[in-house]
Amino acid sequence: MDAAAFWKVIGEYNLNTEVYQMALLALLIIGVLASYFTRFKWIAKVVLGVLNLFIAVFFFLRYGTEPIQRYFALPLFAATAVLFFYDAIRNSRETISHPKPISIVLMVLYAAYPAVSVLFGGGFPQMVTHIMPCPVATISIAVYSCYKKKNLLLLILLSLWGLTGVKAIIFSAYEDVILLLAGIYGVWLIIRETIFKPKP
Repeated sequence: MDAAAFWKVIGEYNLNTEVYQMALLALLIIGVLASYFTRFKWIAKVVLGVLNLFIAVFFFLRYGTEPIQRYFALPLFAATAVLFFYDAIRNSRETISHPKPISIVLMVLYAAYPAVSVLFGGGFPQMVTHIMPCPVATISIAVYSCYKKKNLLLLILLSLWGLTGVKAIIFSAYEDVILLLAGIYGVWLIIRETIFKPKP
């Protein structure tokens, strides 16, 4: 997939989903705040599941044109959504802790994604917005890291997409260095969950 095709998909997606994206961003903010300030601690996971499912269906299935979008990215985000829903049900009583410094940094960078995209020459509709694959993966890792119990497969899928941030140079999407940072943090979470996790 070349850079022109990459940005063409983004432009078409943004033009046709602008209202949906605003609604989903509002849902994300409400869901995260509800998880912290109400007894429904699982809501953030459900919202992240909805966001990942939206990306799978509307970004990759509806607007995707390349095989890698249809046969790699689409199933990855669909599986991520299912795992978020599953985790929300399985660990419905789990609390969410205050974010660690790296999680806070990722949340701030997520919020800044569109501004960074404009800084590097982007302009609507060919720019990265909050409800796109890379920002959604970034905020998914940042928020999910705040839960004590973590689904290892979910972490692997999120981190796998996070590491695709190396494409920042290939497609001149330099804002996706943010995604790469999230992916590296995801790998660290996997290592911590598998190697350094204390035995019960």
